[in-house]
Amino acid sequence: MDFQAGILQDGSPMESLEKQLICPICLEMFSKPVVILPCQHNLCRKCANDVFQAANPYWQSRGSLISGGRFRCPSCRHEVMLDRHGVYGLQRNLLVENIIDIYKQECSSRPLKKGEHPMCKEHEDERINIYCVTCEVPTCSMCKVFGAHKDCEVAPLQTVFQGQKTELNNCISMLVAGNDRIQTIISQLEDSCHSTEENSEAAKRELCARFDALAALLEEKKAELLQRISQEQADKTSFIQSLICQYKEQLERSSRLVETAIQAAEETGGAAFLMNAKQLIKTIVEASKGGRLDKIEQGYESMEHLSVSLEHLTEAVHALDFDPADEDEEYFDGEEEEVEE
Repeated sequence: MDFQAGILQDGSPMESLEKQLICPICLEMFSKPVVILPCQHNLCRKCANDVFQAANPYWQSRGSLISGGRFRCPSCRHEVMLDRHGVYGLQRNLLVENIIDIYKQECSSRPLKKGEHPMCKEHEDERINIYCVTCEVPTCSMCKVFGAHKDCEVAPLQTVFQGQKTELNNCISMLVAGNDRIQTIISQLEDSCHSTEENSEAAKRELCARFDALAALLEEKKAELLQRISQEQADKTSFIQSLICQYKEQLERSSRLVETAIQAAEETGGAAFLMNAKQLIKTIVEASKGGRLDKIEQGYESMEHLSVSLEHLTEAVHALDFDPADEDEEYFDGEEEEVEE
């Protein structure tokens, strides 16, 4: 800092005030502080602009065609949307600026006390006021003239201080911007995880619906084939039952004819026997020759022709899998994204 902040003792009200006036980005006292609405935290306008530029690389200036961008407060991570003016559209905190001016005036009016400035360890009465570039350590003038750093290259302490402070501020800005990019990636990954879960549930529902439709189609086909088997069973059993009835009727007639023939054969009188024997023999011969009934063919009762081969269907079910073309396309898309990154 370019004012003597170290002249105040620890725990003083002014030191507590100083801590409230430090920018969380550059760790210096606010310079043109701007207030971030609605979280009400303050930042140097330059620091806020560096963070905004890092988070929105396509936003160039207040005259840019880009309509605006998002800004995440480094203190509380609250995110706000800025208009086309960017950070320059935020309200400057004039109250904080006035407090800083009063604080600097108060600090400059107080005398510097001995012992509050870093002193050289080798020369106790000498302040550390130069910087050894060769050894990269702060030292005093006596060390340069008579001491360990007399052959080293030195530079003004304030010059090195300002250079390293600027470098540190740039590193802080880069780190904040990097953290913001990491947070953006985390948000994208979380969105991808949520989308993956939703897409998986949708894929499960679609798969279940298709398998249910396939199962319903199989049940319908099974019912149709069972009906055909039942119909053929009914036709064949009906025909066989009709043959059984015909054969039973023929058997009954033949049995009555046999009884009549037996009774005629038991007749002892020649005349009485001959009166009916000729006609009876003729009837028996005609009955044995004619009136033959239908028969069923060999294998008529077989149902083998109604067998269904499901081997091809079983193989097709075992071969069911997701479309590999989609997976390959997703894989190559992922490779292209990795290459782009």
